[in-house]
Amino acid sequence: MTAHIATPWLFSQPDSDPRTATGARLRWGVIATGGIAAAVTRDLELLADAELYAVSSRSQPGADAFAADFGFARAYGDGDGRSGYERLLADDAVDVVYVATPHAHHHRIALAALNAGKHVLCEKALTVNAREAAELVSVARVKGLFLMEAMWSRFLPGMQRAFEIAASGELGDVKWVAADLGFPAPYSPTSRLWAPNDGGGALLDLTVYPLLWALGTLGFPATVSATGWLNEDGVDAQNALTLGYRHGAQAQLTSTLLAYGPRTATVAGSKGFLQSIGSINNPKELLVRVGFDEPRIESFDVVGRGYSYELREVTRCIQQGLAESPVMPLEDSLNTMRLFDGVRSQLGVSYPNDAR
Repeated sequence: MTAHIATPWLFSQPDSDPRTATGARLRWGVIATGGIAAAVTRDLELLADAELYAVSSRSQPGADAFAADFGFARAYGDGDGRSGYERLLADDAVDVVYVATPHAHHHRIALAALNAGKHVLCEKALTVNAREAAELVSVARVKGLFLMEAMWSRFLPGMQRAFEIAASGELGDVKWVAADLGFPAPYSPTSRLWAPNDGGGALLDLTVYPLLWALGTLGFPATVSATGWLNEDGVDAQNALTLGYRHGAQAQLTSTLLAYGPRTATVAGSKGFLQSIGSINNPKELLVRVGFDEPRIESFDVVGRGYSYELREVTRCIQQGLAESPVMPLEDSLNTMRLFDGVRSQLGVSYPNDAR
């Protein structure tokens, strides 16, 4: 990968309320009914031009319960020899789907959605490897359908402001970035966090967030060095990445399913630094200090749980006939999966999907 100084990832309409309609209503289908599906759907309810139309689950009772909780018009469980998501995708009324399944199922379901003519918002990480991601991007582009990885933090006001400050020159030349994210996750071989068949491990679930701070302030690196600890199932329970840049900058990123951490990000430059206050995936405050001056604190209000910003971007892009988001371009998702493939090679992590 070629290193470059990143330009800030700004909203197309940075001062607008994400709840405000930007065009015709879109009928949404939500695939899966787990915790992340519920959290994102609560924010989807806030959009004036979003219609909660259909939801799918492996069980009909599960789909019915989720539909009742949120007011979906249709609920699809497995039946008639088809999976719940296949039945949802066969519904011509669905305009766009949100894929909220575990990582290892993203490629199969998103590909089916694209082939069914649906626009797609797919949970991060987009897939488990670059080969799968490249196929999704190719199909979406050939069919002229919208596809985006649900990297929600990239759209948040606090994150956008951090990238803007870094690019403004106020901190001088950014020389290093440090970011961590972790918590002790109880082990269970069937939990999506730990199951190899689901793409479990810290890398796909957690490292996307520390990495975002490096990419948003320094761009993609020239070199990546990775260390970590794998459990008996071959799942990365913890990892540490060092990113190197041709202009001499570095980033140190740590992710763990074994321990609590401060969950902070620091962006340090030749004139000053900034630090996130609050979890790095949803910073509500930034501390900025230039030289030895007194630091200032910038605070940010977040609409809903923070997912409303990415949902507004998806909605706006589809309404305007865009096939990808200028804020979250597909090439960035592809490059992230290529980077992760390299990290997994160093750590010795493989997924069943790699052999398919």
